[in-house]
Amino acid sequence: MATKNNVKRFAPKLHVRKGDTVMVIAGDDKGKTGQVLQVFPDKNRAIVEGINMVTKHVKASQTEEGGIQQMEASIHLSNLAHVDPKSGEATRIGRRVESNGEKVRFSKKSGNIIK
Repeated sequence: MATKNNVKRFAPKLHVRKGDTVMVIAGDDKGKTGQVLQVFPDKNRAIVEGINMVTKHVKASQTEEGGIQQMEASIHLSNLAHVDPKSGEATRIGRRVESNGEKVRFSKKSGNIIK
């Protein structure tokens, strides 16, 4: 019998992958687009290039200089939408199996395959 503490949990299938071009659909950076640098499936968050910039005070070390740096903070996946490769607008993602057995993601608006 499985108890609460020993149940295996799997990360859900995400619509965003590293390298995808996404658009922010909610928040301060709404309407901006960028490329996904890193995805955190367990937290449902991603870091997008040039989006959700924060100021961080960095302490100096022996190798690096300290100071105030601008860097990207993570953003929740629900605030991101894929950019349609054909029109450049936000779109939903679908999955299908091609005739050769390959699984692909496609844009729901235009039907184009997303690499």
